[in-house]
Amino acid sequence: MKKTLPVIKIKAQSNHHALFLMLVALIITLATLVFSQGYWRQFHLVIIFIYLSALVIFITGLAKYLEPKYSLCLNPTGIKYQHRYGHWIIDWQQIQRISLINETSGLTRIQLPYIGIRLINLSTLADQISPRLANRLIHEQKPLVAFAVSQNLLPLEQALLSFDPFILTSGEILTGPLAAFLHHSTALHQALGYHLFIPETAIDRDLNEFCTLLTQCMRSSTEYG
Repeated sequence: MKKTLPVIKIKAQSNHHALFLMLVALIITLATLVFSQGYWRQFHLVIIFIYLSALVIFITGLAKYLEPKYSLCLNPTGIKYQHRYGHWIIDWQQIQRISLINETSGLTRIQLPYIGIRLINLSTLADQISPRLANRLIHEQKPLVAFAVSQNLLPLEQALLSFDPFILTSGEILTGPLAAFLHHSTALHQALGYHLFIPETAIDRDLNEFCTLLTQCMRSSTEYG
């Protein structure tokens, strides 16, 4: 009989209050609709503004609601990151280091709101990330690139999006969004020392606490055959 592996499921902070926001938007809309019956002429600009605000609140709540229920799933085999644009999966054995990202600017120590993952071989990621997510992460991680450039950790020319083919260690040539993402990950590794980045908004606890959890899971994975 196949043994069922334990799984730790993580809910993202960004998913919180989705239904509440949509409910608030509906209540505001209904209340404004009732009010506007007798006061449209006097307050039509204000009423339109309230309707638009309610729409923004509803769309924000809907976007949160459409996110995957769990942003991360950890088991003795590896880690799975889930996003509404796709997912990536990495085995613990493919990871060299997991750490908080701390940089120094002058006399100031800066902790970035991410957990960094350094892979043993970046090429292994090619088959373990969906192309849509790869394309999306390039845009979501622009603040990391901008920070690296501002701190002179990355030359401006290397910060630009590369559409060149990417050659895997196996000799296979990748093109398209996967190639662009692997070039992007290579540049961030050169600047910050990591290939993958888990944002603070994707976890359910303090960064330091979650980093410790990931490290413990990676060490404990050797106990499972």
